[in-house]
Amino acid sequence: MTANHNGKPAEKTGLHARNQHRNRYDFELLIQRSPELASFVKLNAYHNSSIDFADPQAVKALNQALLKQYYDISSWDIPAQYLCPPIPGRADYLHYIADLLASTNGGIIPQGPSVRALDIGVGANAIYPLIGHREYGWHFVGVDIDPDALVNAQHILEANDGLSGAIELRLQASASAIFNGIVAKNETFDLTLCNPPFHASLDEALAGTERKWRGLGKENTVMRGKPNRQANGQVKTLNFGGQANELYCTGGEEAFVTRMINDSTQIASQCLWFTSLISKSASLPSVYRALKNAKAVEVKTIDMAQGQKKSRIVAWTFQNVSQQRIWRDSYWRK
Repeated sequence: MTANHNGKPAEKTGLHARNQHRNRYDFELLIQRSPELASFVKLNAYHNSSIDFADPQAVKALNQALLKQYYDISSWDIPAQYLCPPIPGRADYLHYIADLLASTNGGIIPQGPSVRALDIGVGANAIYPLIGHREYGWHFVGVDIDPDALVNAQHILEANDGLSGAIELRLQASASAIFNGIVAKNETFDLTLCNPPFHASLDEALAGTERKWRGLGKENTVMRGKPNRQANGQVKTLNFGGQANELYCTGGEEAFVTRMINDSTQIASQCLWFTSLISKSASLPSVYRALKNAKAVEVKTIDMAQGQKKSRIVAWTFQNVSQQRIWRDSYWRK
């Protein structure tokens, strides 16, 4: 275990107990697995090995090393303009929803391909299916409205053994739909997951990106990855920011998740647990009202913490305890 500058173990205790990233990054080990990372690793102000987290190439190289070391993903890459996800936080979401399934299964996490998960907004990185399949063996369907993102995600699946049969990608043809056109009439899922765009506008997304740069001590640095408006009125989004649809939507996460809740009523009997990440606590009252209006039978809020960042998962089901037991016996205990 690597120590911090006070000589004490630097464990990220806010992360889930099963999260493989609770300790400080072991850069020596990561470089052995992924030598390309070496050129980005320097000593920080505390004389610990680290990278410049404001450098998109460094962050991507770190992700590639983490995926190789902990999840046996030998080939992973994303185009420069797409979001580069923080792997420890993404893994946390998956471990918490594994616990959610366990709550329906006598405390035992159901594993293997009989468990089917639907990832809304899989993106070019496909990070949730990659980690979720490697950790629990679940079968994933990843959905996105961006065909180019799905092309890149498919390249990742084909470049790694055993993934193409375990992870399926589907294009959502309607930007206003969530489940409609994706979930077939007789298809079932044990859970859905989503990391919705939480900004309500481009200006809000710009402000959020600026806060990230200030937090990284880059106030005077040109914002290399900042999304920006072009002269023709279109939005250009560079590496650090992510694609526009990854960053914001009209009404922000509050509107997106409300729409998801409303749509979930149409497939209420076809999914055990619906879940979504909620980044802003201010979004919760509206989300809870939507769930009450949708007549969700059970709602759970699961708090998460990654460093200074606080977020939570909201989960809901339309099935009562008896129906949940029947689901478990029908799909996990065949």
